[in-house]
Amino acid sequence: MIKSLLLATLVGISLLATTARATQAGATHYISGQQSDFCTLTPMTPGLYVGNIYLNYNDATFSPSKELPFGRIEALGATVNMQGEVPAGIYTYPFDFLGGRLASGVLVPYTWVHVKASATFDVHGGPLSQNVDQQTAGIGDIEMMPLMAGWKFGDFQLDGMFNIWAPTGGYDKQRLANTGLGYWTFEPMLAASWTSSKIGTEATIYAAVDFNTENTDADYTSGDLFHVDGTVAQHLPLFGGLAGVGATAFYMKQITGDSSSGLPPELGGFMLKSYGVGPTISYIHPIGKSTLIVDGSWLPQTHSDNTTKGDFFWVKVILSF
Repeated sequence: MIKSLLLATLVGISLLATTARATQAGATHYISGQQSDFCTLTPMTPGLYVGNIYLNYNDATFSPSKELPFGRIEALGATVNMQGEVPAGIYTYPFDFLGGRLASGVLVPYTWVHVKASATFDVHGGPLSQNVDQQTAGIGDIEMMPLMAGWKFGDFQLDGMFNIWAPTGGYDKQRLANTGLGYWTFEPMLAASWTSSKIGTEATIYAAVDFNTENTDADYTSGDLFHVDGTVAQHLPLFGGLAGVGATAFYMKQITGDSSSGLPPELGGFMLKSYGVGPTISYIHPIGKSTLIVDGSWLPQTHSDNTTKGDFFWVKVILSF
């Protein structure tokens, strides 16, 4: 039974990144596809970058024969719908940092969550109710990016990042639908990207490990998580800008089990695994001294263990000043 599964709130990208997930049941602070291509790398030109990320994760279902843990309750036949808007800001400092650039940022998500289940039970197996239908909306778990560092070597960029999610969203251990997860997450991340200045081909990859603290309200600690996202795309001139078309793939796996006092030891064996691939498009266009980036992805979960299964739809908009 894992509380740190994958489904829920918004984004966070290196430039505008994430939010807090929908429910304790299968939600992690990082969502697949959140950071996956060139537009979420550390900005290398000093200045302010603002943007917004939209995420839609609709009709995501969990196996009707399995119970999905939501904090201190378990749900049978769960279906989750979630949308999120995440305004974000990043500032790249106007000084050299070990031969590269240093930046910091913050993302403040607002999410809408709708969870339905055919039945819910308490953690000791006692029935609570049937045909549960809950909705909520509000501020999610804020993501802070105190350290973003990038180094350019011709067409190649190497990044190191450290992201932190704070439990600022609403959380109630007796509810299925929440805008927050009720715990902190600390995420070191590495990224590498190559975009040819001659032919416009891009290859970008992100890898990270998420370390979660205890949710003291639910007396539950979600296991730590490893995830990789990558994109291969071709960029071509179009209407005075650059249009990109490619594919994004993602892989997410829980590397330690969940834990909770008073719950059965098999809790640690209920671990998340998810992967998938889908199309990605982008467009870059100069606007005076600024640059506009629009990026969209459709990422179906082609495989999903111990978490909900659905499609991620991302739209990211970034403007530099």
